[in-house]
Amino acid sequence: MAADMRVVGLVEEFVTGQQDGAAKDLATGVIDGKCTALEIVEALGKCLTNSEPRTRGRGVQLISQVLLLSYPSLKQKEVKALTSFYIDRLKDHHFITPYVLQGLKALSMSSVLLEGLAVAVLKALFQEVHVQSLLQSDRHSVYSIITNFMDTREKELKSLAADFTFGFIQAMDGEKDPRNLLMAFQISRDIIINNYELGNFVEELFEVTSCYFPIDFTPPPNDPHGISREELVLSLRSVLTATPRFAEFLLPLLIEKLDSDVQSAKVDSLQTLTACCRDYRKKELKEFLPALWHSIRREVFQTASEKIESEGLAALQALSNSLSKSVIDSDAEDSLDTFLDNVLQDCKHHLCEPDMKLVWPSAKLLQAAASASYRACAKISGCIFPLLLEQFNKHKQSSQRWTILGILKVFIKLIHKWHRDEEGENLLCAFKDQLCILIFSALTDCNVQLQTVGTSTLAVLGSQRGLLSQSDIELTVDHLNRLILREADPQVCAAALEASTIISVIHPSAFISKMIPALTQELNTEPMEVKDGDELPTQSGYTLHQRSIQALAAISTHPSIVKRTVPVLLKHLTNLQKGSSGTESDMAILTCQSLQLVAEHCQGAEESSCYFHQMVVPCLLGLAIQTAVQDCGSVIPLGIMCEEQVIMALGTVISTAYSHGQTELASGKISQVVALYLDGDVSFLPENNLSRKFQPFQLPDSPWPQTQLIALLQAAVCSLPKNVVVPQQERLLAHLMELCCTSNHRFTYMSAAKCIAGLINKCPAGEQLDSVLHDVLKKINIGLERNTGDCSQSAGRTRVFTLLLWLTKSLVLRYHPLSDTLTDKLIELLADPDLGTEAADGFYVLVSDSTDVLNKATHADVRIMYRQRFFTENVPKLVQGFHSASEDNKSNYLKALSHVLNSLPKQVLMTELPSLLTLLLEAMSCSDQVVQLSTLGCLHPLLLDAPQIMSLHVETLVNKLLNLTTSPAMKVRIASLQCMHALTKLPSHVILPHKSRVIQALAKPLDDKKRLVRKEAVRARGEWFLLGSPGS
Repeated sequence: MAADMRVVGLVEEFVTGQQDGAAKDLATGVIDGKCTALEIVEALGKCLTNSEPRTRGRGVQLISQVLLLSYPSLKQKEVKALTSFYIDRLKDHHFITPYVLQGLKALSMSSVLLEGLAVAVLKALFQEVHVQSLLQSDRHSVYSIITNFMDTREKELKSLAADFTFGFIQAMDGEKDPRNLLMAFQISRDIIINNYELGNFVEELFEVTSCYFPIDFTPPPNDPHGISREELVLSLRSVLTATPRFAEFLLPLLIEKLDSDVQSAKVDSLQTLTACCRDYRKKELKEFLPALWHSIRREVFQTASEKIESEGLAALQALSNSLSKSVIDSDAEDSLDTFLDNVLQDCKHHLCEPDMKLVWPSAKLLQAAASASYRACAKISGCIFPLLLEQFNKHKQSSQRWTILGILKVFIKLIHKWHRDEEGENLLCAFKDQLCILIFSALTDCNVQLQTVGTSTLAVLGSQRGLLSQSDIELTVDHLNRLILREADPQVCAAALEASTIISVIHPSAFISKMIPALTQELNTEPMEVKDGDELPTQSGYTLHQRSIQALAAISTHPSIVKRTVPVLLKHLTNLQKGSSGTESDMAILTCQSLQLVAEHCQGAEESSCYFHQMVVPCLLGLAIQTAVQDCGSVIPLGIMCEEQVIMALGTVISTAYSHGQTELASGKISQVVALYLDGDVSFLPENNLSRKFQPFQLPDSPWPQTQLIALLQAAVCSLPKNVVVPQQERLLAHLMELCCTSNHRFTYMSAAKCIAGLINKCPAGEQLDSVLHDVLKKINIGLERNTGDCSQSAGRTRVFTLLLWLTKSLVLRYHPLSDTLTDKLIELLADPDLGTEAADGFYVLVSDSTDVLNKATHADVRIMYRQRFFTENVPKLVQGFHSASEDNKSNYLKALSHVLNSLPKQVLMTELPSLLTLLLEAMSCSDQVVQLSTLGCLHPLLLDAPQIMSLHVETLVNKLLNLTTSPAMKVRIASLQCMHALTKLPSHVILPHKSRVIQALAKPLDDKKRLVRKEAVRARGEWFLLGSPGS
């Protein structure tokens, strides 16, 4: 009884308008079983029969709100009774209708709705409610009811036959709200896709949806619903293209819209045509093909919009594809054949016109039609190939021949694509001989463009198996040899190298017999010395050697070729040590780059990869070690293999080999490398008869030429996949730490620090890692202690700082808990008088990508968004440190902060702008040019994307930027002028007061000695001049 009285009390509170929260309390009671929905209806009593519509409406509103919150808890008997109640209420006053619809929406989601009730509800809705006279939210409720029933009561709704479709058409007719249209379009599509009966209402359903085509909707600013025009376009398109039964109505509509002057309507029409062609066939398309072709041809020939052109070509391809899939009747014409005849008739003659104005548009149309199917490709290619070959021979100008050859190349690619998927003779076989003659003539032409397109066409032709004869291939390789070694233009040489890479995959024997001997001979030839007054040869010897090295790498695409090119490259690298021309270092680096490319080619090829590991890695280590073990005090110079840049290049080759190698192969080889460094085991090196023992870890006796080869160890062990275990890792780390903390050779201790960081980054979490980190941290703490009386300690602290920096990076990347502690140490060092500047520069290392270690290419553990996390955790500390630092150290904090900010995506930076803008403005006054440049790099995008915030500081910005336009550093002057240009994007009323002063100040950079500075000054000053003028 108490419960009943509580229900009555809550009902009275709601109906009298005293307490709207009563509905929620009643719903909770229904869910908890303390009362039922029918008890609430009973408690409403006379309220529901009151003569005043508003009172009745308040009662229905209460029940509906309760049901929306508690419908899963309703029993079948309650749902049945409430459904009958709501159906009856639909006949009541229109004021009550919105609340009735809310209740029916809740009941439509009930899982215990009896069979037949959904049909009864919809019949009543369609009969009693004029949907389009309702408010937007109420119409949305109607669409929700229909959607819910379609999801759960499809069989029942289909029993209504075409009446359901007709009822929905009436309900939707005249809808204007985008939110409701999205639902209405989805219902329309579901009616079609799920095979609801359309009856005689096919055209009506099309008309009620197509009246919105094309969509013309611009969302209001700050639209909370987030509905875009694109969303509406795609939703409507899914309806219009859902059934071929719409074809007779849709295709005339698309043709009509293509004649309009509205660009978006043309694009939408072409995209819709492309979409409907997926399901349309000859039956639907035949009647409209001439008109469709006429419209597409006009758009491609006449439009100035690349978007319309590309969509027109896509639509033509879709039409051709649809006709290709149509069944050919024995007693009927081939629609594809007829359609392509029309395309050829309208395009073919343009290929023969002397002025060649419409050659490319015609070629694009023909290509689009031919790319649909093998049948279409065969027909069009068979017609235009003889014509194009004739035109090439007819035209004598290189520019015209270049155009024709470019079109031929496109069609050769197309034929290659279809030939891979179809059996039978290659369509090019009939034209092969003529094509070869044509292409070879282009390769000997003096025009660079013609030679380049001829070379790329040759690559496409030569990549097709079984097409070219052996003599054709040999002649091809001869031409490529000539272009690589004798052609002066680098563009042609680059095209020839690319073609060689492509063709060598299929025809390795021709390159082994023809190209490799020619390249080897060129490398063995001493560069010609040109004396004063002598005529220069076509290519200098240095350039020829360069090209030969690049070509050897380019053609190393097949195991049989790799086994012949690699020895040549290694021999050349060995011989470079004996040279004295002064270019040996550059050539050695180039050779290493070529070997790296070979390593990349070997990726995935087991035979090539094995050979590379057995031959190249031991040879490179052997060359470096042989040089390193020479007596540093001897009169014989150490040679190029002791130069840091060459060692780094060698390391790149080794790193690529180990990062791409297979697990078993890498595991076997890495143990030899580790034994070489730890124990001096040189047994696997090709020439292991060394003059002295290789002992890079024998401190303090090991000389720097040996210790710096730690860079090669780092390249090997830090590039391994994570599942490969590094042998003797603890021992190796101990030696590396000792070397890092004691060596006086910068390149040595830097490489050792990187090696430690690379190993620790991949080390699995556990006791072993904790123990290693404990030892490293102990050494760092001891090494960083500063003794003010010891002047010799500076070098030692620098070495330990380097270890700290790279160790911090390795842990930051993997989100290790200790990374916070180490980062705090680096922040503390910003105030250190000796290491402050290096610590500030170190923040660039922490947030930038490293090329040789700790990157994804070397399988490092790099977590996503680590920079954003680093920013969030450490920028507040940097800001706090800046405010508490002395004047001498403030620049260090600014530099560190600018490095971190520059690494962030613009979207993240925007959210943090208000709190950091003051610091950025202060950083512009810092004397450090790195800080200035970094800060300007941060400010430039902010000036463009955050004008309201930047406007608050316009006075300061103008003053500081104008000062920086006279900076001694060219890059700073350019960046400041770019920011001055961006300032013009701020609101006019904010910057107009500064116009005359800025124009006067920007006159000086117009006379800058650097062209790039003058260029930016002209751009910036021009924009400031235009401020306030009409249209600006």
